[in-house]
Amino acid sequence: MKRCLQCSDSFDGQLAQCPSCQYSPAKVDGFIAYSPQYARDGGGFKPGYYADLARLEGGNFWFRARNQLILWAIRKYCPGFKSLLEIGCGTAYVLSGIAKAYPEARLQGSEIFVAGLGFALERLPAADFVQMDARQIPYREEFDVIGAFDVIEHIEEDQQVLSQMYDALKPGGRILITVPQHSWLWSETDEYACHVRRYSAAELHSKIELAGFKIERSTSFVSLLLPAMMASRLGKRKEKEEHAFDPLAEFNISSRLNAALEQVLRLERGLIDGGLNLPMGGSRLVVASKPAATRGH
Repeated sequence: MKRCLQCSDSFDGQLAQCPSCQYSPAKVDGFIAYSPQYARDGGGFKPGYYADLARLEGGNFWFRARNQLILWAIRKYCPGFKSLLEIGCGTAYVLSGIAKAYPEARLQGSEIFVAGLGFALERLPAADFVQMDARQIPYREEFDVIGAFDVIEHIEEDQQVLSQMYDALKPGGRILITVPQHSWLWSETDEYACHVRRYSAAELHSKIELAGFKIERSTSFVSLLLPAMMASRLGKRKEKEEHAFDPLAEFNISSRLNAALEQVLRLERGLIDGGLNLPMGGSRLVVASKPAATRGH
């Protein structure tokens, strides 16, 4: 079902207009815009970064390995799902991987900036894309799966976003979340990316459970590369005093090193698949479920 952002009534998800108050969302650059006031300047991200992502993420070891981990989690914890919403879908790199693996699923991607949606639609024309503020999700019990992959760390009101995800998820559905981890890894890279925080496992778990979810799996990833990541972050802090920050430096590595790092993360995924929850790592993956019986929220 959809949830009217004007009067809060629920109505058939196929309808464009709220039957109760006749509210219809605006359109910006051809996309349905539920929060048009943020469509061009929503904060939390740099719109100009989408072009770089669209050009580089498909060949980068980190994005490729994260995609494979997300697909693994969907296969293991969301078998038979029919609908999925990705919040903060960016250029639809993740969503396009899901579409290839699950061509029959109904997929929707959302972004606060319409600038990202143009790249997303070009990459995945078959999906549905909308402009949306994750703090005000216009759905109620609509999706089997909701994903937010390196998104909520950009948002001050992350607890509100998790509660909105709970309401938009069908009873018995699941959320998949990835976030950057460990505050002591904070660097200029986080500042450039407009991160508000890097999470601890305890903080993330507490917020997810407070929203009403039950955690089914939680593990760090980018764990085997953590020493290299720490060295890189320390190096960036020293370079900050001497050189201008290059936001694309982590993409500019040799193809041989890129392939080697991806192989390390493939090995790590095997450990996770074998049941090992890695305690430390540059990022964390959490899978959590909404009870099959709804509750007051």
